[in-house]
Amino acid sequence: MGIRLYVGNLPFNVTEEELRGHFSTIGTLSYISIPTDRETGKQRGFAFVEFKDRAQADEAIRRFNNQSFQGRSLSVSEARARNESKPAAPARPSLSRPTTTAGPEPADPPGNKSSRNLGPDKPSRRGRGREKGEFRAERGPKGPMREVVRGRFFGEIDDDDDDYDEEVNEDNFEAGVSDSEKYA
Repeated sequence: MGIRLYVGNLPFNVTEEELRGHFSTIGTLSYISIPTDRETGKQRGFAFVEFKDRAQADEAIRRFNNQSFQGRSLSVSEARARNESKPAAPARPSLSRPTTTAGPEPADPPGNKSSRNLGPDKPSRRGRGREKGEFRAERGPKGPMREVVRGRFFGEIDDDDDDYDEEVNEDNFEAGVSDSEKYA
């Protein structure tokens, strides 16, 4: 089986013939793959090339890594198997996991960078102030509702209401003045 190399930062319009011509200066290639996007069909900007000989693959990495190809600096390295690839994002700690303060913290596995522990996640805005399952009624009674009076009430006038001193003539009710005052 040959040695497969990952070639990154490729121009998006590179052809298989151009890539084969560039890498064939080292030796003959046994395999070339230029992946395309499933939805758009456009190239994804990287490729895989395979040499039959380990010495040729090492020479290709040494000569072409960080070298310019069609105006872009290539990234050439040995391809890793899919199961050996790094995860896309580090897993966030779960809030349900019990935290202990006794004992030393476990050491990171070799090859991983140590991550900082920044504390628990911030609670969501929707549930802030209430625990899960807590009802609003458990906060205590709110008290009586305040009466809000808006506008004026019109209706029957009581006899003991002294606010109305003069009688308004029904003929000119809109103006609120009597006919005698109107033409005076």
